[in-house]
Amino acid sequence: MQIAALRASAPPSMTVPLSSLPPGAPGADVAQPPTRHTISVLQLHQIVQGARRLGCDIDALLRRAAISPALLQSPNARVSEDQFAALMRSMRRVTRDEFWGLLSRPVAPGVFAQACHALIHCATLEDAMRAGLNLYRLHLVDFVPRLQQRDGRATLLLLPRAPATACRQYAQSTFAFQAYGVANWLVAQRIPLAGVDLAARAPEPARGPARLTDTERVFNTQVRYGQPHTALHFDASWLRLPVVQDASSLQAFLNDTPRNLLTRYRDDSCLAERIRRHLRCHLDDELPSLEQMAGALRLTPQTLRRRLRDEGRGYQSIKDSLRRDAAIALLEHTDLALQQVALRVGFSEPSTFHRAFKKWTGVAPGEYRQRQMMESAA
Repeated sequence: MQIAALRASAPPSMTVPLSSLPPGAPGADVAQPPTRHTISVLQLHQIVQGARRLGCDIDALLRRAAISPALLQSPNARVSEDQFAALMRSMRRVTRDEFWGLLSRPVAPGVFAQACHALIHCATLEDAMRAGLNLYRLHLVDFVPRLQQRDGRATLLLLPRAPATACRQYAQSTFAFQAYGVANWLVAQRIPLAGVDLAARAPEPARGPARLTDTERVFNTQVRYGQPHTALHFDASWLRLPVVQDASSLQAFLNDTPRNLLTRYRDDSCLAERIRRHLRCHLDDELPSLEQMAGALRLTPQTLRRRLRDEGRGYQSIKDSLRRDAAIALLEHTDLALQQVALRVGFSEPSTFHRAFKKWTGVAPGEYRQRQMMESAA
């Protein structure tokens, strides 16, 4: 059931805009909630595979990142990008491996920083990518990363050296994601991808507002799963761009890694992200209809639907995912009562918000907050 259906019988006056709350009313003086994207708990299941194989205490690792282990039992649960980045750092320390036990031989902490130090002295992106891949070939035994060019297209190709396992396939996806993030940082702009091939199987379709997987949203291009090789494809002309980073910018980059790999140079130009930014301003009010949004963007409703369909999104799913992410942020970072959280994300009735949130994440909002508070205090 979509939010539109949940609210179909409610008259417009039932939604109370935050701006209409009198001064001093609960929630009136709270800033607009942060609406960063969240990450599916399915990613947690994959990223802890290696640590679990090594016998690490997964619950303890999750708690260090302020993530409730109970969320692993809720297939639709979400965590913040900061929590996911904290989990990556925690697992790196515990496993003493930059790939968290996913590969047959660990990659010692410091290799990523060593590679970045070498790359900033290269003249072009192509020089940097080849230098970085050469370095990593000294540390990787499960797959071989190569840069290929053909007919104007460049491909970062990962050739497996060992039998495919879920751990190795996730490690390859991780390597491709990190290499792409570093490449974007080196040239200080997002490199548009022509396609992504992943050896990993396609994730199980999850219930909830978002149709795109987290992987598809990060790469912002078609992702083909179950392929013989993991590969990123892009126009070879990007390889000629100069490296613009230096020692001073490198330290700030390393200090904020891996979080900046999740958020930096995100594609905010796509139509879905433009709509999401516009909707943030109306989050506590009745969100615009598709026809109203089309008018604001100077598009016909038919064109808006078609362009969103081309991006793999739907207008209702954008609205629902924004409300979900904003609600999660408010539950984690404020002490607003649940009724006020509901108002802040556009629900006049707490019961309707309760049903919608449980549909989005698999747990009720009060239970979600309680779990997070317990982990933060642990």
